[in-house]
Amino acid sequence: MKRLRSGFTTGACAAAAAKGATVFLLGRHAVGHVDIPFPDGSRVNFKLAGCGWLEGENATAFCSVIKDAGDDPDVTNKAEIVALVSLESRVSTDVADVQIIGGKGVGIVTKPGLALPVGAPAINPVPLMMIEQAVREALHNAPEDLSAQKLVVTISVPRGEELAKKTLNKRLGILGGLSILGTTGVVVPVSAEAWTATITASMDVARECGVRDIVLSTGRTSERAVEEHYNFPEEALIMMGDYLEFSLKAAAERGFRKIHLAGMWAKLLKGALRTPQTHVRHGALDVEKGISLLQQLAKTNVEIQYLQGSNTAREIYERLKNNGDNELIRKVCQAAKDYYQDICGVPVEVHLVSTSGKIVESV
Repeated sequence: MKRLRSGFTTGACAAAAAKGATVFLLGRHAVGHVDIPFPDGSRVNFKLAGCGWLEGENATAFCSVIKDAGDDPDVTNKAEIVALVSLESRVSTDVADVQIIGGKGVGIVTKPGLALPVGAPAINPVPLMMIEQAVREALHNAPEDLSAQKLVVTISVPRGEELAKKTLNKRLGILGGLSILGTTGVVVPVSAEAWTATITASMDVARECGVRDIVLSTGRTSERAVEEHYNFPEEALIMMGDYLEFSLKAAAERGFRKIHLAGMWAKLLKGALRTPQTHVRHGALDVEKGISLLQQLAKTNVEIQYLQGSNTAREIYERLKNNGDNELIRKVCQAAKDYYQDICGVPVEVHLVSTSGKIVESV
């Protein structure tokens, strides 16, 4: 099996672009590569896509980096991350100040609960640190005394507003563009960290917005079914994917009053079997175990031999429906509910969603 290739975060790319623009501004010569420090103490060399003066002026320099996310299916892969750098006068005898702001394509925080205050550009704390460290390295090697100067760094993403539509930024209250993210500078392909960070950020926003009941869904179809059936605020809707146990525990830690959990049959059957992680990579559903559970849940005089030979969870469900065993379907939902409540200690209402996107059972 091919080993997946790691890449770099938008925060790391922004830091490299900012250092390149600073070197260009102060040295007046083109820069092809820069190396920057990472949070773990390592250093990484970045190729710059280009450097120049903004609109032909000698007041503001720019450099850009094309993000390489490795083999991660990141919507920002190949996006251009641009840093504009200019010097402004200030009254001080200290070392040069560095001010980092957001430009075109970088979102603005509009809801509480994130790591940044409302009104701030969506440049997370670690990227802010990385950008400042990278820029200060360039300032340290400046050919002149800059003690009376303030360096203003503007991070922008030319296609940021368009790309942000493919993310959950709007739901998190980040409007007008992308977030500049990263805690290590490195993108690990298909990592759990990205998913779980989004889950907890969504919950933090929901809590700070006064939401008391949240909706955890395994996918967009399940989430949409709940949206159509109930009148939940946008902040209450949290896509947990396959991170079931993590999401339930995170919700309990944040003190939510009630959890609505929406999913399709295969996911709920795994819940009834008390499987903490629902993705197939953690184990495909054992159909025989599923049928065995159904026999336990059924009354002793109920014959469910017709389920034998089913190849998938979906086929089990279709046979149950065709045989009119709706009560057994409901018992599976109840068993899943019991498991979820055992995990989090919070009341859970389970919603079974059909492949057509409708709620067919709630317990």
